[in-house]
Order: sequence, then C-alpha cells, then structure tokens
Amino acid sequence: MLNPKNETMISVRVSPNAARNEVVGFADSVLRVKVAAPPVKGKTNKELIALLSRILGVDKSRAIIMHGHTSRSKIIAIYGLSHEEVMKKLSSSVGGDASK
Repeated sequence: MLNPKNETMISVRVSPNAARNEVVGFADSVLRVKVAAPPVKGKTNKELIALLSRILGVDKSRAIIMHGHTSRSKIIAIYGLSHEEVMKKLSSSVGGDASK
C-alpha cells in the first residue's frame, strides 16, 4: 500500500506525437512535457509515466495518474519523494532528451 503522507501531486500538460520525449519546463505551476507516443490506447499515458519515473528515479508504480486519463491536462501523484525532491529533479531535466 502506498503511503499518502509521502505523496507529491504535480499538474502536467502533455503534448503527444512529439519528435522526442522531453520535459519542456514549468508554466503557471504546470509541468509541460512532450512525449513521442500517440494518444491511442493509453500509449501517451504509459510513455509519460515511464519518462517521469526515469527522471525521478522511482519505479513506475510510484507515479500514478490521478486525474485526466483522457485529457492533456493531468494530475500525477508521485510516491516516495518529497515535493522539493520532485521539483529539483524535474527542473534539472528541463530541455533534455529523457528518452534514454
């Protein structure tokens, strides 16, 4: 069972069908992310979770889409990291190709 006391919620705006996977940056407290996967059969969501889990260094089961499964705007819960840790790791990955 995931511990809600060690949970960080982030707002994400995802752009599917991008040339590469990357974190664009923050705008109005919303993380902008591009993913190469198309918005078909949950492929964008899977790629988004894979990207965020790689950047944050957590297992995919620790990054969960709470709201917005079929929308470009999503709320994602990250378990196991503080808000400060999440922001630091995401900020340091801005503009880089994280598909490796």
